[in-house]
Parts: sequence; structure tokens; C-alpha cells
Amino acid sequence: MSVQIERDGAVTTITLNRPEAMNAANTDLRDGLREAVEQAAADPHTRAVILTGAGKAFCSGADLKSGFEPAEDGMPDIHTALNDHFHPIIRGLRTMDKPVISAVNGPAVGIGISFALAGDLVLAAESSYFMLAFVNIGLVPDGGSSFLIPERIGFARATEMAMLGEKVPAPKALEWGLINQVLPDDALQGAAQELAARMAQGPTRSYAGSKRQLNAWSFGRLEAQLELEATIQHEAARTADFLEGVTAFVEKRAPRFSGS
Repeated sequence: MSVQIERDGAVTTITLNRPEAMNAANTDLRDGLREAVEQAAADPHTRAVILTGAGKAFCSGADLKSGFEPAEDGMPDIHTALNDHFHPIIRGLRTMDKPVISAVNGPAVGIGISFALAGDLVLAAESSYFMLAFVNIGLVPDGGSSFLIPERIGFARATEMAMLGEKVPAPKALEWGLINQVLPDDALQGAAQELAARMAQGPTRSYAGSKRQLNAWSFGRLEAQLELEATIQHEAARTADFLEGVTAFVEKRAPRFSGS
């Protein structure tokens, strides 16, 4: 299974489980994650949720080989994929009335950043990093990242991440305020479980109320931003630069962008 869900007492752990592909989000993983999030949200016995990845990665982004169905023009139908499949995951994590702890055990890239930052508290392994890699293949940030990131770290640093497409190591992400805590690699999962267990024993309705307040303050504009991202990303997927970026990625060489 591309996504595993396991409940221990009042804590449910959702694990992205394609370690051989660094947990890249293909159709099975994205649909499995949506189902797991909806299941955890509806489970009356679950009072806290952990989202993490199997193996050496949290999530390396969307699987370019099998993450998108074709549109009528034969190009990837990114607009539909985002609106119908990925956006419900982000909404589900943000709006479930229980705390979500993201335990980032390795690279969180592309849509993987969105999965992580949609959580309420973000813990990261010392060796992990965050990366908006879209620009490297001629695309733009999506999955709510063009909103979630500047809300946390400001316009200047968000622009740096979006336009340079460089890795942000976990210690720098903590310094910037992108995440909440950095832990030694071998201590991450234990710390996440300990925090989740503590919150599962806490005032559930208080957490839910705080989450609603923070969503109303910080995420009230998220819906409009998701639609804008889907529209611009769909346009970007029809450029010569995108075709060159994907080709270069597959051929493991530097892209030669033409600006068209």
C-alpha cells in the first residue's frame, strides 16, 4: 500500500509508503493519502494525527511519470489533479478538528512541502530539507505552498525558495520559522509520538477551537490561492520550458530553458 494508517490508542499515524520512489505522489499515493486523512478526521477514537514518510524521504513531490492524467491536448491535466485530488488533502489536514503533527524524516519537496506545512506542528529530522523544486522544471509552486510558505517566513524568503529552487536544510528552516523543531534523525519519530500522545490526552475541543481561529486568521485566503495556483500551473505545463525541464530531469542533465 502506498499509504499506511495505524492507530495506537488515540494517536493515528499516516505514513507515505513508497520508499523506493522517495514517496513521490503518484495516483495511488495521493488517493490513499486523501482517504487516510478523511478516515482519521472522521474517527471518533483519534485525537491526534502524525503524518510522516517511510524510508529516507518524507515526500519528494508529485511523480512526474504517473501523477497526472492527460488533458484533451495530451498534456498533463494539472488543474484537475490539483483541484480534485491534491487540494482536498491540504484542506483535510487544515480543517480536521484534531491536531496534526508533521514528522518530516527526509526531503520534503514540491507538493511534499504542502503536505508537511498543512500540519499544525512541524518537526523535522536534522538531515531533512525543504525545497520548492518547481522552477527547476519550468513550473510554479502549487498545493497551497505559495500561501503556506510566505505566511510562515515572509515574502522575501518565500520568493527566494520559489525562484531559486534551492534546498533549505532543516536548521535553516527552523531559523526562518518555517518549522517548529529540529531533532536528531534517530529521535524524530519518538519525539513525534511523544508529542502526539501528549496532545491526545489534552483538551481536544480547545485544540479544535484554536485551529479554527488560526485558520480564519491565516488561511481564510487559501481557497482563492489554491485556484490561482491550479490555473497558473496548468498554463505552465503547456510551455516549452516545462517540456525541456522534464526532459532534462529524465536525462539527468541541466535544462536549457528558452523562456517560452
